[in-house]
Amino acid sequence: MSAVELLTLSLSGEQGVFLLRQRGREVARAIGLETQDQIRIATALSDLGRLLLVGQIPLTVVFELTEDPVASLVVRLGTGLSSAPVSEPGWSTAERLLDEVKVDHRHGMVHVKVRKSLPGGTAFPDARGAARLRGELDSLQPGNAADELRAQNEELLQTLDSLERKQEELLQLNAELEETNRGVVALYAELTEELDDTNRGVVALYAELDEKSNELKRASDAKNRFWSNVSHEVRTPVNSIVGLARLLLGPGADPLTDDQRRQLELISTSGGGLLTLVNDLLDVAKAESGRLEPRVSEVDMRLLFAHLRDGFAPAARDGAVELVFDELPDAPALRTDDTMLQHILRNLVSNGLKFTERGEVRVSATTDGEHWVFTVADTGIGIPADHLDKVFEEFHQVPNALQARAAGTGLGLPYARSVAEVLGGSLDLRSTPGQGTLVTVRLPVFAAEAPARPRSVLLVTADDTLRARLGTAMGPLVDAIRQTADGVGAVLMATAERPDLLVLDLAAPHAEDCLAGLHREPRLAGVPVLAVQSAEHRDREGGLVVLHTSQLTSDSVRDGIRRALAAAPEESRP
Repeated sequence: MSAVELLTLSLSGEQGVFLLRQRGREVARAIGLETQDQIRIATALSDLGRLLLVGQIPLTVVFELTEDPVASLVVRLGTGLSSAPVSEPGWSTAERLLDEVKVDHRHGMVHVKVRKSLPGGTAFPDARGAARLRGELDSLQPGNAADELRAQNEELLQTLDSLERKQEELLQLNAELEETNRGVVALYAELTEELDDTNRGVVALYAELDEKSNELKRASDAKNRFWSNVSHEVRTPVNSIVGLARLLLGPGADPLTDDQRRQLELISTSGGGLLTLVNDLLDVAKAESGRLEPRVSEVDMRLLFAHLRDGFAPAARDGAVELVFDELPDAPALRTDDTMLQHILRNLVSNGLKFTERGEVRVSATTDGEHWVFTVADTGIGIPADHLDKVFEEFHQVPNALQARAAGTGLGLPYARSVAEVLGGSLDLRSTPGQGTLVTVRLPVFAAEAPARPRSVLLVTADDTLRARLGTAMGPLVDAIRQTADGVGAVLMATAERPDLLVLDLAAPHAEDCLAGLHREPRLAGVPVLAVQSAEHRDREGGLVVLHTSQLTSDSVRDGIRRALAAAPEESRP
């Protein structure tokens, strides 16, 4: 069943308007629509009736229920008017109150179809239900104008009551919303205050860390200056002492008693140990201060191994320890600093011979295409597991039975690792007590020339926390840092005094203007730029290296500075 006809009316004159309104409300009530929907249908039909019931032209009205496209009450109105008065105000009222108002012209008549959808879940009547509804509606008696006016007044009162209740609910909701807003504002103010306090604390912490970093840098510089000065002052007299003792012990010297010879040998041995300590202190001071800069050239590996073999030949203990150098591979030549490489291997071989009583110390070299790999393996006493990390601390010496007779300073391994890193490589150590130690040094086939240290850095950021973090990370890596919060001001400062490096927060005000200004000013065109940004970001221009704030560490900043300097034109590098 797709359509059920409920009631058919034939109306005319003004009395028909009242009857159409009345029947519309009663049909809506009979099919179970709510009061507000009943008022809507009655009001819409009343306005349409006033427009269509003109003079004595009859109006045919059919009420029916349909299921297509959705369950709805449909009212079909047919009149002999030549056209529908769709421009009149009452027509627009009907369109607002109902779901559909459709006009059709057929056989010289105007047909108007209006539709109001039934609420979801409303049961569509079967044949018996449709018959009951038709009987109930047919039995209705027409009312007069006074009755309809009274019904309209009741509807108006109901509507006003409903509006009053809605207004009261709205006022209550507004009051609750205002209370909620006050709570939100208070919470926001509290969170803002806490965030400001946290930010101030973070800024203060970074400022304190910055100050501590500067203090540590000054202390390290003072230590290195002290080591260098003392070492230089001590080396000359120690060389004199060692040289004089060797002259007195030489074959052309005056005869010595056994006691004198023992004393002079003790002086020579002690002087030699002191001279080794002085040289080690100088090397470590240079490495820590960053003054070790590799001089890259092609290394003659056969000559290097020959020098090591000849230099340590006397150190083998009466054949109990054999110093073995494996054959070199047929591989591309190594380009690095041969002096630094010799220092690394000399330290490693010296340690192997010191702490090996019998067996061998084997030196070998291999390549994997991109690196030369050097290994120094011994069959000595080894290193306990709890000392493996400590051996790379300055002056740390592993307690063992050979330590008393194996003079050392505890600086050889820290210095060797520092030099390997300066050459762009690494140094690793594995050891098993009682079985021996294996040290592996990996160096790139082509060592990069060390970029110059930037003297003047211009930092551009309006973020106090980021400024503190970058200042702390860059402090040990640069000589001087100037700061500004604005990109336009950065261009003016750079023009007045050209920096060796520009560190630019891409979120700073006028950051784009800063980049444009660098390209526009000929004097600033080659300034290296290290950009900093919190979100993922692609390099937008040549020479722009981006560092993300989530990755800010001393190592990442050092690498970022290195990449920024390397990306700059060679003639513009510091």
